[in-house]
Amino acid sequence: MTGYLLRRLAFLVVSLALASVVLFVLLRMLPGDPANALTSVGASPEQIAAARHSIGSDKPLPEQFTHWIGQLATGDLGTSFVSSLPVGPEVTQRLSVTVPLTLSAFVLAVLIAVPAGFVAAYKRRTWYGALLSGVSQLGIAVPVFWLGMILIAVFALNAGWLPSGGFPPDGWSDPAQAIRSLVLPVVTIALVMSASLIRYVRSATLDVLDSDFLRTSRALGSSFAGAMWRHGLRNASVPVISILGIELASTLLGAVVVESVFALPGLGSLLATGIAQHDYPVIQGVLFVSTLAVLLIGFAADLVQRIVDPRLRHRLSGGAR
Repeated sequence: MTGYLLRRLAFLVVSLALASVVLFVLLRMLPGDPANALTSVGASPEQIAAARHSIGSDKPLPEQFTHWIGQLATGDLGTSFVSSLPVGPEVTQRLSVTVPLTLSAFVLAVLIAVPAGFVAAYKRRTWYGALLSGVSQLGIAVPVFWLGMILIAVFALNAGWLPSGGFPPDGWSDPAQAIRSLVLPVVTIALVMSASLIRYVRSATLDVLDSDFLRTSRALGSSFAGAMWRHGLRNASVPVISILGIELASTLLGAVVVESVFALPGLGSLLATGIAQHDYPVIQGVLFVSTLAVLLIGFAADLVQRIVDPRLRHRLSGGAR
């Protein structure tokens, strides 16, 4: 297991390094000049050249890349071209909104999807089992921004129970107000995510219900609940864990849509602003942190799979071929 962890960590470092190269190169291939964001309309060529020199975009690309990698090695994400403020603290502040939003929505989606997916599989021949499957299919087709606007109209504008958007200026200094601001965004993401997860949980549960080992356990005298607890739960959870990792990563990356609908000052809105202003350090900082988060989520999901399923650990030691 130690050897596996070392190999996975090495793979993570190499993947992050390659992602940094691809990110840097692709960003410089996009149309637009970051110096334009620092100059007024109709600026002279001399003024544009001076702006490029001030932000270092007139230097050769290898020199720019070496400078950026050197900053990353010290934990520095650079300085914004537009605001002249460090990118790192800004990203950290935005993460204080995006991370609670994503994790809360993920936990709520799992709490909805796991029991609903199991019931949809176990009671697949009943009307409510079919209803759960149908609702999950419908939920996948619902755009997240449309659902967000519906929830705003119902619970914020009509009922007045929750704020329609925004986040407290003081952040989490008032936890109650911050939590109220995240309720509707969290529910929006969780409902869409749970619709997708229900399908995967249902499919994994059906595989277990039709398995020989479960029938053998029942034939040897185990109750259905006991057989599911000893044998079915672990086998059903292995494929679902990888899906959970993918869903968590995609939700983190796709939070920009929900943050836009609810006017939340999260990582997604910072990325959108950076793109609009051609602010390379901001874009690079946000995407680098997002890439790191996705790689860490994938690493954690892979590790949990091997903890849950002893057969995977056995393969690591060379005992299974």
